[in-house]
Amino acid sequence: MENTLKRVGVIGGVRIPFCRNNTAYADVGNFGMSVKVLGSLVERYGLHGLELGEVAMGAVIKHSSEWNLAREAVLSSGLAPTTPAITTARACGTSLDNAIIIANKIATGQIEAGIAGGSDTTSDVPIVLGERLRKRLLALNRAKTWQDKLRAATQGFSFREFKPAFPGVAEPRTGMSMGDHCEKMAKEWHITRQAQDQLALESHHKLAAAYEAGFFEDLVVPFRGLKRDGFLRPDSTMDKLASLKPAFDKTSGHGTLTAGNSTGLSDGAAAVLLGTEAWAAQRGLKVQAWFRDAEVAAVDFVHGEGLLMAPTIAVPRMLARHGLTLQDFDFYEIHEAFAAQVLCTLRAWESADYCKHRLGLDQPFGSIDPAKLNVHGSSLAAGHPFAATGARIIATLAKMLEQKGSGRGLISICTAGGMGVTAILER
Repeated sequence: MENTLKRVGVIGGVRIPFCRNNTAYADVGNFGMSVKVLGSLVERYGLHGLELGEVAMGAVIKHSSEWNLAREAVLSSGLAPTTPAITTARACGTSLDNAIIIANKIATGQIEAGIAGGSDTTSDVPIVLGERLRKRLLALNRAKTWQDKLRAATQGFSFREFKPAFPGVAEPRTGMSMGDHCEKMAKEWHITRQAQDQLALESHHKLAAAYEAGFFEDLVVPFRGLKRDGFLRPDSTMDKLASLKPAFDKTSGHGTLTAGNSTGLSDGAAAVLLGTEAWAAQRGLKVQAWFRDAEVAAVDFVHGEGLLMAPTIAVPRMLARHGLTLQDFDFYEIHEAFAAQVLCTLRAWESADYCKHRLGLDQPFGSIDPAKLNVHGSSLAAGHPFAATGARIIATLAKMLEQKGSGRGLISICTAGGMGVTAILER
């Protein structure tokens, strides 16, 4: 293995329009969406029959039969069947994590090129047997004699055991949903309802403007009759957003998170192609941006830290390695899981107390130029299929840097489990 690291190029990405659950993609599932985006990437960049070093795809909500999702999708994608694949999951950071996996392999010379992506559906969720019935059936399978089988089948039986179990949306350690946790964060950091609605409104208007300008023509592949994201509301107004009731804290009278300033349950998929400059040149492809570095962090949310605050820790660590400040960026892509989460992150970096005692900094990390934040909209307007968001952001940011001709972009994604995944792209 060479001692010097190779530069990792982001060559480009594609995604299907994201949509609300139980609508256009209700019967497609993760496999169908993954095949669509991989196949579209193959078509766009002339990869048919080509063997790549690795494909890393993931899904957060998937059936147990989809344990080999990435490999199965590759076999139907048009890539050479000798292309290996790995299936991963780290909640909302999944496809950014996959880009890190591919980038690290390219940088160390293990592979020349690879694809990172993810899909998620909240329409085709796994519905499983309840815990008591599952254990009863296992005991029945282990029983040897008919007496033991009869006892396993009937002892303590209740018809309530037939009630199926759905995937949980709560954090196992706290029993609280991500929205409940973010509501606590909003109160802790004194984030107003108006500020959250304003950020959500801007996200819709910016995404709509980007579609109108043709920015997404080569990034979004029409699918199932959709050409644009199903969540996009170009006609959204502050009055309409203000009319919505709290979605999580419904009883205290102080809830500020609503369906309008929180991401909805989504279906969708996205993927990006990464490779060395030499590999791209051999295939007549251009590098849009360079994947420079990444950092992952976690917080102790069980004992009081904000569930979605880990990016506030990951970003300073990453920037310190390169002697960069928060202001040394042309674009900031901060995933909008909730408007409140974005605003809490920005306020924390501006807080002298937080930066000193939690981040170990001598002074506040500082503010960013709002005009450089989520320039073409983000998850509140586009939707958030958990494992697809990272690839969506990478492809968007890489194209923005290519259009600008030079510059630097910061990616920040909060995840369930109190983690955060961040990265730097440059051109």
